[in-house]
Amino acid sequence: MFDSSILWASVLNGLTMGAVYALVALGLTLIYGVLHIINFAHGAALMVALYGVYELKLHLGLDPYLALLVVVPVMFVLGYGLQRIVINRASHGKDENILLVTLGLSIILENLALLVFKSDTRTIDTEYTLATVDILGAMISLPKLYAFAGALVVSALLFALMQYTNLGRAIRAVAKEKLGARLMGIEVDHVYAMSFGVGLACLGAAACFLMPAYYVNPMVGNGFVLIAFTTVVLGGMGSFVGALIGGLLMGVVESLGGLYLGESLGQVGIFLIFILVLLFRPQGLFGARA
Repeated sequence: MFDSSILWASVLNGLTMGAVYALVALGLTLIYGVLHIINFAHGAALMVALYGVYELKLHLGLDPYLALLVVVPVMFVLGYGLQRIVINRASHGKDENILLVTLGLSIILENLALLVFKSDTRTIDTEYTLATVDILGAMISLPKLYAFAGALVVSALLFALMQYTNLGRAIRAVAKEKLGARLMGIEVDHVYAMSFGVGLACLGAAACFLMPAYYVNPMVGNGFVLIAFTTVVLGGMGSFVGALIGGLLMGVVESLGGLYLGESLGQVGIFLIFILVLLFRPQGLFGARA
């Protein structure tokens, strides 16, 4: 058995990573909640955002947290444009076409990254990359602590957007009843594109919080998107609260799994939970039965 201080440190590390998982999953659950599709390009879009943070640091010396002011708006515009110009036109309103289009976008983005950046893994150095903070006897990486706080702030902003703005009301209306929303004068295609844009903006924020303590290569998004899908299913498809709590839980399970089973097997617990949820509560912790 491990000492309690080691367990405490492992739980804290899991929570800090889980907050980023939640941020990635929030974008995915927003897109699913409105468009009712699973975005296979989500991981590739995260990879693009990570490379954006890396290039801003490399060429302009821009701190990853200041890069939020650039990467988040750029990812929003990218998401809006992809949905409005590519996905919407290529899908012809058919869900199966949308799945194929997003899968094709994922393949294109990953191969473009391979062409431009090769397969090398890139990292960045900051003055706080190796800094740590003592929290009740546990030494936690400062970038991870920033990521935890930042992910919670972005999550709160997203909740506020959905609950208290006209855009949020329009998004909820379209998610609930598309035809009724159209009859009420809501431009459904615009709401679809805005939802996709906000979902990718969440990825931009996640990339800025990840990059000081993580790395980027053309395939880096695949691991995150698998966990994000699991988080969305665990929390309940379309549930923002579920995505946040599910992400935190995923982080803790991965951290404790790595502690007991070894780092290479740390994610076994995540996929075990995924299987159990599908078997016994397929609607997720906070999802409603169909």
